Amino acid sequence: MTTTPTKKAPLGAGQRLAIDIGPIAIFFLVNFLTPGLDMVKLIAGTAAFMIASIAAMIYSLIRAGRISPMLWLTGTLVLVFGGLTLYFHNKDFIQIKPTVIYAMLSAILVFGLVTGRPLLSLFLEAAYPGLTETGWRKLTINWAIFFAFLAVLNEIVRHEFSYSFWLGFKLWGVIPLTLIFAFANVPMLMKHGFSMNDEPPIPPQE
Repeated sequence: MTTTPTKKAPLGAGQRLAIDIGPIAIFFLVNFLTPGLDMVKLIAGTAAFMIASIAAMIYSLIRAGRISPMLWLTGTLVLVFGGLTLYFHNKDFIQIKPTVIYAMLSAILVFGLVTGRPLLSLFLEAAYPGLTETGWRKLTINWAIFFAFLAVLNEIVRHEFSYSFWLGFKLWGVIPLTLIFAFANVPMLMKHGFSMNDEPPIPPQE
């Protein structure tokens, strides 16, 4: 007699938030709490970031039975650029990681628009039943532009300001901007079938 494997329940909102925000929150926390020079803070924070990212991927795999495309992308780049940061003791690698992620996401969404593929729903892990094709297209264009804006902004901040300022910018600049942008899209989405009972799409923070 064969048994059918039990399908695992999707992650709840709190679990998704912990997976998305947890690793970057640990990165900020370790940087803040580690005493000494910026390089010491950098090494400690980057190592903690890498460990937390691996833990988030393992947790997602165990609890949900899968690792989302976004988590694969961000987790892999954290390990690659984090590893380069630790090996060369150079903050440029971990600082350029968000630029690479934002630029890749923008390019992927533009590619989806050109080829007619709904790649935004794949990366934001949201289906949004009822949202019209026009709504999805507008939302995709908005996020593609926003990700490109964040890539340029991250490059400006990391070149023009100190490492400490960049850390503050990531915590108090990028995260609030992303939340504001996500909710700013709600009126447009509601015109195209979105229900306020759903959650606006918010990507993981890097």
